[in-house]
Amino acid sequence: MKYFFQALKQAWRYWPALVMAIGCSLGVAALWSANIAALYPIIETTFHGQSLQEWNRARLESHQKSLAAHEAKLREIEDRVAKSPNEEVRAIVTLEREVAQTQCQVERASIYSAQRLQPYFERFMPSKPFATVALIALFVAVATALKQVLMLVNTMTISYVSQTIARNMRGRLFDKAVALDRPTFDTLGISGYTAHITHTTDMLANGITGFYGGAVTEPLRILACLGGAWFISWRLTLASLLLAPVAVVLILFLNRRIRGLSVRMLDRSMNFHHVMLEVFNSLLTVQANTMEDFERQRFRNSTGQMRRFAMKSTLYNSLSHPVTELLGMGILCIGVIVSGYLVINKQTHILGIPMSDRPLTMTQLTVFFALLVGASDPLRKLSSVVTAVNNGMAAAGLLYPILERESRLEEPAVPKAMPTPHERIDFRDVLFGYTPQHPVLKGVNLSIQRGEHLAIVGPNGGGKSTLINLLCRFYDPQQGAVTIDSVSLREFALKDLRSRIAIVTQQTELFNESILHNIRYGRWDATEEEIMAAARLARADGFVSQLPQGYQTMVGPNGHRLSGGQRQRITLARAFLRNAEILILDEATSQIDVESEKLIHDALAEYGQHRTLIMITHRESTLSLASRVVRVEHGMLEPVEQTLRVA
Repeated sequence: MKYFFQALKQAWRYWPALVMAIGCSLGVAALWSANIAALYPIIETTFHGQSLQEWNRARLESHQKSLAAHEAKLREIEDRVAKSPNEEVRAIVTLEREVAQTQCQVERASIYSAQRLQPYFERFMPSKPFATVALIALFVAVATALKQVLMLVNTMTISYVSQTIARNMRGRLFDKAVALDRPTFDTLGISGYTAHITHTTDMLANGITGFYGGAVTEPLRILACLGGAWFISWRLTLASLLLAPVAVVLILFLNRRIRGLSVRMLDRSMNFHHVMLEVFNSLLTVQANTMEDFERQRFRNSTGQMRRFAMKSTLYNSLSHPVTELLGMGILCIGVIVSGYLVINKQTHILGIPMSDRPLTMTQLTVFFALLVGASDPLRKLSSVVTAVNNGMAAAGLLYPILERESRLEEPAVPKAMPTPHERIDFRDVLFGYTPQHPVLKGVNLSIQRGEHLAIVGPNGGGKSTLINLLCRFYDPQQGAVTIDSVSLREFALKDLRSRIAIVTQQTELFNESILHNIRYGRWDATEEEIMAAARLARADGFVSQLPQGYQTMVGPNGHRLSGGQRQRITLARAFLRNAEILILDEATSQIDVESEKLIHDALAEYGQHRTLIMITHRESTLSLASRVVRVEHGMLEPVEQTLRVA
């Protein structure tokens, strides 16, 4: 609940639009009840064949006569009170006097309203009955058209605000995802963030629309109609609302159930996205292992779970419709029974309970019924609004806790400046594990001098890539420290640190954009000449120039339109363009053919002359670039003297 209120509060940043929307809602409610109230003069004019001026004069005379009668009765009662010696009789007569005084006040109010209305009727209303009916009908038509315009403005304004909030929420979720450290990101994963950025934010937007749209407009229409009914007879209106408390209890119960199901639906939605994205990202593996049937069944199981919760949600949402409709019908039926009894029997009391100060006329009864019907229509629509708000609450309850997550990689409050150039990198008694129970590095000590070319070898899983992850500060060690010129990496701004490093991994990652875009990603302000120079250095210019669209060639998702060696050379060109002090190659030449490998070997030898070069490799040509080789195995580090023989 609190998170949804937080979303509503954020929506108030656009308060001018919301104020306009609420103003439109007030106008819609007023015109809705005014259209119904317009029945009163139409019926009176039609039944009696009088113009409104004549009808109002007759009404004024009737109330004046009634007031004179009530005042005479009041004087008689006051004489009886003064002359009665019996205290019990005096109490009864005193009650009669209070009733008579109330009736006199009602008649005076009616006289006052008739006197105030008469000049306006004389000045603005036609003097003929039919012309009066035609004018009021024209008013109703114009009011209806204006009401529709106000409803359109209200809908578009609320939609603008809710969609703006959804856009901002998507941006904040995306910003949070790219800023989080990998372990925190993996708690939801790609599928979770995909589901929340797409589906959950839509639910939040619908909830905001439902609240500021329907949850404001529909209750105002209900209140406007009930206010008109209250003006005719407030006691009769209260009697018509006898079933309201029962309906409120049922609606609150259904609301809790709907919110719980909405949360579970969103959870199942994340599972559905997880299966789908996992299979699509590993489609070659699925097909190579002939696991299509298995994955089809897994996908059907996840969508089957979604269907079960969707059916339960539909059940409770469907129940909310009859509950609100029964409430509206109950209000109408009770009002019909009670008011019908009063009119038919010309009574003002039921079972001794006063319902009106004087008997209702047929016109008042008809307008009272119409107002109750007018209240039942928005009441029926309110059920869908409640559903949208409940879904919005569930969505907010999932989204805002994600935004409150903090990365484990804390930025320093006052970051230190990176040395330019650096002189030395140190791993000091580094202990690290992706899970605390399984350490990957155990007390590693390693120093790398500026300009040194270090090769790291060892078996898979020994901790080679983990050293690189710690140097780039994708993770922080549990114990020990990684330093540059004796300053811990924790004291540098992440952006400043990573701007000094270029990394090429075995798993090439390319965007579904042009080759030019993918190389420029290393340094976005680079010119096309610099990009082509980096491509030539990485020996990529040769094959790129032969493509029909050259550097504007789209590489496809993750570069699938290029060969493995071509993708690798594009990522090398990106790293060369970065012009970083530290170049990291994590099996970066593993997918390159022998001829290209020799060319890239020469490029690395040239490029790395005045740079720190860290290479994870087993390729002989790459090892020949190393000035020192270390071996990492079982989380321990040892120097290697005979490079080629050990490799």
